[in-house]
Amino acid sequence: MTALHLLKDPNLHDDRAKLFAKAEAISADLARRGAALDAEGKPPKAEIEQLKKEGLLSALHPVEIGGGGLDWVDGLRLVRILARGESSIGQLLGYHFVNSQYIYWAAEDPDKAWDLGVETVAKTLYWGAAVNPRDPGLTLRKEGEHYLLNGRKTFSTGARVSDRINANAAFGDQVANFVLPTDRPGYIANDDWDNIGQRLSDSGSVEFRDSPVYESDFILPFADKDAPPAVQATFNTPLIQLVFVNFYLGTAEGALDAAIDYVRTTTRPWLTSGVEKASEDPYILERIGEFRAALKASVALADAAATAVQSALARGRGVTDRERGEAAIEAYAAKVNATHVALDVTARIFELTGARSTASHYRFDRYWRNVRTHTLHDPVFYKAREVGDFTLNGRVPEPSLYS
Repeated sequence: MTALHLLKDPNLHDDRAKLFAKAEAISADLARRGAALDAEGKPPKAEIEQLKKEGLLSALHPVEIGGGGLDWVDGLRLVRILARGESSIGQLLGYHFVNSQYIYWAAEDPDKAWDLGVETVAKTLYWGAAVNPRDPGLTLRKEGEHYLLNGRKTFSTGARVSDRINANAAFGDQVANFVLPTDRPGYIANDDWDNIGQRLSDSGSVEFRDSPVYESDFILPFADKDAPPAVQATFNTPLIQLVFVNFYLGTAEGALDAAIDYVRTTTRPWLTSGVEKASEDPYILERIGEFRAALKASVALADAAATAVQSALARGRGVTDRERGEAAIEAYAAKVNATHVALDVTARIFELTGARSTASHYRFDRYWRNVRTHTLHDPVFYKAREVGDFTLNGRVPEPSLYS
């Protein structure tokens, strides 16, 4: 959706404003409950239900089928807003956006993609995925008129809260891509996510044990393992990287907001500071200014990258490898910057809040734990290398589920 569209239809502008207001309200509630939610570390079923109820899961779907009609720039801002309240919920919204929108540009049959979108909006379905390329272990075999899926994926974000799941599997020397309901027989989501951060992301392992797959589930024809995908179908990678960027930054913004509130209400001035309130301490003011400036710059870079990727994706099937690669580089530059800024801010908020803020019941460390856990998803120095290779040699990244 462009600004021109908003001007032509004021109702769209009102609907957009309502979605952002709902996201802000949910985020504020999550921030109030954040320490307790992190301590419990349970699958966020109630939180996902709230996203469904408030229409946030449908924000990017077309207005013609009841969606919000937002573009990726706005969708990623919603991710950032929710991550301020709870990092995992921002991550889950962003993953759903990529997984549920992927069908529109990847599916070979546009009518099928449209029908899946209609069903998703009508039933407010949450979409997960089991496609990690470093953990390929799913296989298909033919069984009469259908197929049976078997294997295990070590990580599947939203494993127990998903209604639909994107998956790929080996079928002999070929690869199959399909979408499955998670209430099918043979789908098992394991309760084994025990990492230090993103404790609400429900990212445990999943297993498929003779789970049936039907012809109607496939979104792409079988393809040779080495066959290059259509360019448009590879946009899930720069978009998922921008999801990372925005929930890292949202988490850091939430950490800084929590620290500022603590300074205002609890932090005591240092004995030699010469001030009566910690909020007047020049060193605290300097650090808050530095952190806020760094976050503002990184957010601006993230929004610019989202605009670049959105513009390239809007070219549809006419987009070229080069155009996709140049847009992806913008996303990866934002990823490099956001990783460093978010890790720095979330680790250093204690310089503002002081020793008492390290008490375990505050759980202020959760912000750093969340960013630290997910930034190891794919090493940031490889993203920096891709940006450097483009800058120095003009080479764009070879499309993959990581590049």
